[in-house]
Formats: sequence, structure tokens, C-alpha cells
Amino acid sequence: MQKYIYQIKDFPLDNDSLLLHETLFHNANGYLGARSNFEEGYPEGYHSIQGQYINGFYDFSTMPQAEKLYGLFEEKQTMLNAVDTQGIELRIDGERFSMFEGKVLERIRTLDMQNGVTIREVLWESPGGKRVLVKVRRMASFNILPLFLVEYTVTALNFSGEAELISSHIGEVMNYFNPDDPRVAGEADKYLLPERDILEGSNSFMLMHTSKSNLRMCSAVRNTLDKATKEKQIKQKGFHTEQILTVECRQGESITLYKETVLCDSVRYSDPVKAAQETLDRIKKTGFTALYQKQRDYLDKFWNECDMEVYGDPELNIAVRYNLYQLMQSVGKDRYSNIAAKGLSGEGYEGHYFWDTEMYMQPFFTLTAREVSKNLIRYRYTILEYAKENARIMGHNKGALYPWRTIMGRECSGYYVSGSAAYHINGDVAYAVISYYLAAGDLELMQECGAEILIETARLWMDTGNYYKGRFHIHEVTGPDEYTCLVNNNYYTNAVAKYNLRWAAKIIDLLAADGMADEVVQKLQITQEELDTFKAAAEAMYLPYDQELGINPQDDSFLEKKIWDVNTIPEDKKPLLLHYHPMHLYRHQICKQADTVMAHFILEDEQDLETMRRSFEYYERVTTHDSSLSPCIFSIMASKLGKSEAAYAYFGESAKLDLFNTHKNTRDGIHTANMGGTYMAIVYGFGGLRIKADGLYLMPALPDQWEGYQFRIRYRDAGIRVSIRPEHCELELLEGDDAVVHVYGKAYELKTEKIIIRRGEQR
Repeated sequence: MQKYIYQIKDFPLDNDSLLLHETLFHNANGYLGARSNFEEGYPEGYHSIQGQYINGFYDFSTMPQAEKLYGLFEEKQTMLNAVDTQGIELRIDGERFSMFEGKVLERIRTLDMQNGVTIREVLWESPGGKRVLVKVRRMASFNILPLFLVEYTVTALNFSGEAELISSHIGEVMNYFNPDDPRVAGEADKYLLPERDILEGSNSFMLMHTSKSNLRMCSAVRNTLDKATKEKQIKQKGFHTEQILTVECRQGESITLYKETVLCDSVRYSDPVKAAQETLDRIKKTGFTALYQKQRDYLDKFWNECDMEVYGDPELNIAVRYNLYQLMQSVGKDRYSNIAAKGLSGEGYEGHYFWDTEMYMQPFFTLTAREVSKNLIRYRYTILEYAKENARIMGHNKGALYPWRTIMGRECSGYYVSGSAAYHINGDVAYAVISYYLAAGDLELMQECGAEILIETARLWMDTGNYYKGRFHIHEVTGPDEYTCLVNNNYYTNAVAKYNLRWAAKIIDLLAADGMADEVVQKLQITQEELDTFKAAAEAMYLPYDQELGINPQDDSFLEKKIWDVNTIPEDKKPLLLHYHPMHLYRHQICKQADTVMAHFILEDEQDLETMRRSFEYYERVTTHDSSLSPCIFSIMASKLGKSEAAYAYFGESAKLDLFNTHKNTRDGIHTANMGGTYMAIVYGFGGLRIKADGLYLMPALPDQWEGYQFRIRYRDAGIRVSIRPEHCELELLEGDDAVVHVYGKAYELKTEKIIIRRGEQR
């Protein structure tokens, strides 16, 4: 298996496998995504989740509340299945190509992560005995983001005859829904309505508008055949256009259809139709050969900046690289979008953005693709006014409260107890801004938008919290653990609030020292008195601690509850939220995912090592890991605590989740946060990487199962490769300025030569 190739041969054709492969082989570029549906379709009785999506393009749908109390949201945004342009039907002398008819002699599916394409190859014999090789290459362009290209090649092997290619463009489509699955919409609304259907020669344009959000989207399709056609026809019925191309097919020769789909929305373009026309012109000028080369160039740069390798484990390497590639496919490339929980591979969680971005996925981009990380911060800045609006709805007179789940900025959580009450989202956004600054030293972005985010989120904590007996308390919030809701002094929430408050004041001081603070201070009407209140609240923040157990309780009441022994829970009763009433969960010591343990990872300087160790061991006994966000965090902390076997066991649960479908639900879409978590488990866990105000730190450890590993990061202006072997740790400056790196507590100045730190030199 090649380094960046994932391939399966003789893949099964049962419905479950087809749905899984629709996800695994989907194409996306952060702006658009297309599930990997067979172009020729499926026979009756087969179920497909057909989907093509635009990141950040949405409509509103109703979310009725049984009790219409003030401030409970009754409207949500949902990502739309925008169009169906995947259809290509092939007929050979009247016989229709189908993988479910005739004989499939060979079949291969390939994901080429070096060239940014997926390939399906089928050697097929028709019922009449004609043999053809069908090769379909698909690409979502990283260089022309509105472009999804399907290259459909047919080779006649034992005959000469007539080939007919029928390419469809279907404008009216529906979102997938499953009323039994809380991750997808439970209703079948018609979100996109037809507006204009335009034919310009053989180019088909369809302009649609959303039912409620007042957005527009134009889909354009152009079909280009590399052979002279015998006949061309165009059929239209409503917003369903078919172009029929008939061509003579000679034995041993190939014909290729290039099907270009362009999607342009009014979120980015003032005139989507004009933008689609201009994009088609740009594609024609560029040419297909150059488009493929530009895709390769983009990914060469991507892998050069982020590649990692585990020596001696090819299966794990392909899983890790798959995860990193999917992160780049999923992340928005502009300030109008973010990263959905399922990326652009499916409609799970309705395309909403969560705290997953800042805490699980953005760290990868902060360390490897800085411009992407900057755009993620800018996205949060574009929705800051909605966050202020949300704060007012929640009863706060000042500050901003970011929504728990959203697309365009308004809260989409229907169950406020585990949604809107998760105030830690503010601390998560602030943490990502601070992490970016620590890694990049980019005061310009702080002046542009980062400082404003930190100030407004800090103001929210001041309005939420309260002093009691000299300590600053935060009541009635929900931490990361969704099985424990509406509590006082959730440790994680208080810890990130403290960090947020401290840095809100610090970032203004840093800007002022460079003469860059005046504009921000004036705009936000910041006073020294206010900054002093931030500092005082941070210093007085109450962080729960139990003297008897020597641990940090998850919240004020957690240890008072009855312990639920996770070993007694049958596997068919997981995840618990689908089998037990929320109140039953809330009354027990039972955790869905890392909570206090995660706080110890991201803010390790708040506690001593033994407190973290005892806390880790305590929460291990009561955590179900029903969330895919959990094992990677436990792996990182197990590494920190020297629990190498546990670290590797938790890592194994995380790394192969999607590519090997270990949770049996990848058919609905990838788990993007877990993919980011896999990266963190290697770099922050086994690599022991931390970036703090006083520099870059590494505490590498090597799992017994590995021969070694390496990863690449960017710190300030330095590109650095870290390689871990049994006998040594090696640091190499790949590009940029010199850097100081602390390894095992000792400072090393990294210049032009490699630094090799042997085991005897560790301290």
C-alpha cells in the first residue's frame, strides 16, 4: 500500500457497505462536499444517502418546544442537500451498465490523498457479453473551491458499438431524514425552491432559493466529451435536465466524459449565477490537466507541512493520514464557515458547528496550517454580534455567549440543559484564540479580532459568576460531560473561565506594549478598572477540590451522587442517552466523556501531578466514553501520567474509528472531532507537546508497540520536525527562524543542524 493511498478491492455490494463507502470515499474541499454515490444509481430495494453540500449554506426549520418558556429556541439552521449532479447513466448498445446486473469481474475503489481524487474502477461484462472497463475519477478542487469534477472513462474491451452517456442535473432534492436518529433531522422539509432554470448552449444552470433564510444557490453543469459525438440531446422536465451524448465506441479505445459541477451560494457571491458562469470560464482557461496538477501541488504543500508517520505500522499510518486528509477536506476555507461535526460527508447533526472545532480540530491547523486557523477565528468573529444577542436572551447585560451549536451564529440547541447551558463554549473559543497566539505570536490578528473575542467572552463570565466568601463561583452550567447537567462550579468551566479572564487582560497589555491597543480599547470602551476586575476574578476563581480523595470533583455535587459502575452496563444499552432518561443519568456519578480530565490536559499548570493522577484514576471508573471525543483525551492524560499501556489502549480506540468503522456508524458521516483528537493523541500525548507563554515544550514517550514516530509542526516562524526513536529524540529545523525548544525540561536552541537528544541526556 502506497503512503497516501487507501484502496479496497472486490468491495461488497450489500447496502450497509455501500452506505459506509459513500462516506469513506466522499469528496470535499471545505466549501463543497459530495457523498460517493454510484453515478449510475442503485436498483430498487437499496437505500442511499445521496448528498451534495455547501459549507455554511443553510435554511431555517422549526424546532417546536413542548413548553413555550422564554428564551427557548424554536428555530434552527440546517445544512442543505443542495443538488444532485452525480448522475451518469451508461448504455452500451442499449444495455444499461449496473454493478447489480451482468457480471462484475473486478472492482476497485481508491482514495488517492496525494492527488486529491477518488477512483472507482469496474471491469464489467454486460448480460449480452460485452466487456467494458469503467473508470470514474472524482475531485473536489482545493484551488477552485466551487468545482466538483467527475471524469468518467469507458474502454471497450471486446467489441465495437454505440455508447450512450446520460448526464443528469437535478435541482429539486430533499435532505435525508431519520426520525429515529437524533443526529439528523427528524422531518422531511423542502428547503430549496426553484427560481430559474437556464440553458446556455449545453451548459445547464439552476438558481434556487431557500424557503426561509433568504439565501440563493446556483448549480451549473457542463459536460465535455473527448470524442466527437454522434448525437447530442438535451431533455428538460422542471428542474431536471438530462444531456444525452451518443458516441461510437471502438474496441480497445476509450471515451472520457468530463462533468463539471459548479456550486455558488449567496453567502459568498452577490450574484451566484454570474459567479458560476465566471467559474466555468476560469475552469476552461485552466484546463483539466492543470487542474489535476494544481490539486497535487496543493496537497504536496499540505503533507509537507503536517505529515506524520509511525514507523513499522502501515495500517495505523494510513488511518492517521486518512484522518488528517479528512480534516483538510472538512474545514472551511473562508470566514463564512467552520467545521461541521460530520464535515461535508453527511448530514449528521445537521451540519452544525460545535466546540469540537476549537478543542479537537483547530489545534491541528494551528500547528500546521496557520491560515486555516486564522479563518476559524475570523468565523467566530463574524458571529460575535449573534453571540451578544444570545447573551441577552440568556439574561446577561453584557458580554457575548457563543452558541452551543450553530451555522450562521444563532443557537440551534433545542435541549438547553445540555446545549445552551454549556457555557464552557466561551472558554473553548477563547482558548483557541490564545493557543493560536502562543503558537504564532500574531498580534495583528489579535488586534483585528482576537482581542475583541477575548474581552467580550470575559465580560460574560463577570456577569455570570458571583463572589461568595472571597471566591468567584459560576453556577448552573453544564460542562463537557453531557451526562451531568446544570451544576455549580463545574471544574472544567471554571478553569477555562479563569484562563479566559486572565488572557483578556493580558492581550490588551501585549497590544499596548507594541502600540497597537488604542483602536481596540476605544471601540470596546475598555477601562483599566475593568481589566483589573478580570484579573481579580481569575485569581479568586473557585476550582473544586476534595481533601479526602485528593481529586478535583467534576462539580460541587458530583461526589454526593450514587456511583454507577460502568462495568455493569450492557453494551446494548450504550450510548446511555438513548436508553435511560436524562434525569436518571443526572442523578448518578456517570460520565459520557472526559470533563475534569480534559481540563487537566489543556490547563495542566492549575494542579499538581498527583492531583491529576488521582483524578484520572477516579474518572476512569465512571466514564463510559459514549462520545468519540473522549478516548483521545484519556490517552493524552495517560501519557502525561506515564500510564503507557492505558495511553495506547485509548489511542487505539480513536485512531481507526472511521476508516475501519469501529463504531459501526461511519455510514452517517465521518467523526471529524475524533480525527483531530487522533492527531492530538500523538503530538500532545505521546509527543508531550505543550505551547505555553514561555515557550515550546516536549516530553516524548515511545509506545512499546511502535518502532518510532515523527511529526511536523510550526512554532512561531519555525517549521520543525520531531522524530522519536527508542534510543533518541531528534529535532530538525526544516525552515524559518531559529527556535528554542524545551525537551524533558532542558532548553535546546534549534538552528541549522539537527539536535539529537539521547536517552542518557534526558532529565
